[in-house]
Amino acid sequence: MKLAPIGHEDQLSIIDHLDELRSRLIICAAALVVAFCVCFWQNHALIDALNRALPPAAKTGLGAQQRVNNDLASFFADFQKQLSVAGSGLHGVSGVPASVPSSLERAARDAGHISKLLPKDASAQEKPITIGVGESFTTTLLVVGYFALLFTLPLLLYQLYAFVLPALSREERRVAVPTMVAAPFLFVVGVVFTYFAILPPAVHFLQGYNSQDFQNLLQANAYYKFEVILMLAVGLLFQVPLLLLGLQKMGIITASTLTLNWRYAIVIIAIIAAALPGVDPVTMVLETVPLILLYAASIVLLQWVERRDRKRDLTSAGGGGSGAV
Repeated sequence: MKLAPIGHEDQLSIIDHLDELRSRLIICAAALVVAFCVCFWQNHALIDALNRALPPAAKTGLGAQQRVNNDLASFFADFQKQLSVAGSGLHGVSGVPASVPSSLERAARDAGHISKLLPKDASAQEKPITIGVGESFTTTLLVVGYFALLFTLPLLLYQLYAFVLPALSREERRVAVPTMVAAPFLFVVGVVFTYFAILPPAVHFLQGYNSQDFQNLLQANAYYKFEVILMLAVGLLFQVPLLLLGLQKMGIITASTLTLNWRYAIVIIAIIAAALPGVDPVTMVLETVPLILLYAASIVLLQWVERRDRKRDLTSAGGGGSGAV
């Protein structure tokens, strides 16, 4: 299978277009299959990466039990000290059998041993829960499928742009080619930003809210779906500057349009953030702030493009005038 280069001037039949579309779909499907196999091979590492956002109490789903363990460990540690003091004080006391201090010291050692056996942190079971037979397997397949899509989406975006590119004129390509390069990069930036900047505080807030009143049993399926869908959504929303640039090139908007309507834009951004996974205020703020910054960056980008286009038009007009003279 070979994708022949297609120029803007080439006249293709509907069969040729469908043949190119088929070839690009085959490439996308092959990339998804390869990514799925690699992700399934490394599914433990992927699941561990998703679990890193969990606070310790939520990792076990046994916050109340952990507090009991901590209390018991403290009790046995204090009991050990008291038994040791009592056993030492009874040595040589008249009327007290010699076996009593020895028994107290043995009991103190046993109490100390018990206090050490009780886990004092939640690091032993850093796992959300699954319910039902086979859910561990289906949840693993879900995570693998999500990550396969996540990893191949930059290639899918590239194939989409490459399919549309031949239909564009030379002037339009001057915008489309940088866009084709920037789109996967912005998507990756959005995913990385979500993983490191949004997920940890959002999950900590959601799992820690009123944790003293609830026993949080976090279901793996819902938790992993929340994380991956949020990364996908924010990665796609990081394409906003490219979308606005395209609208500007089509003559629909200008930088002044964005500047004058920034209040409406903030409302729309807030509505989009509310529609994303996570309805808590922490997650919404963490999603809204980067989108507002992207909107501001889009204004700067459009202003720069408009200045460059005006300068180019002036240069072309000056060149044409001098030629006429």
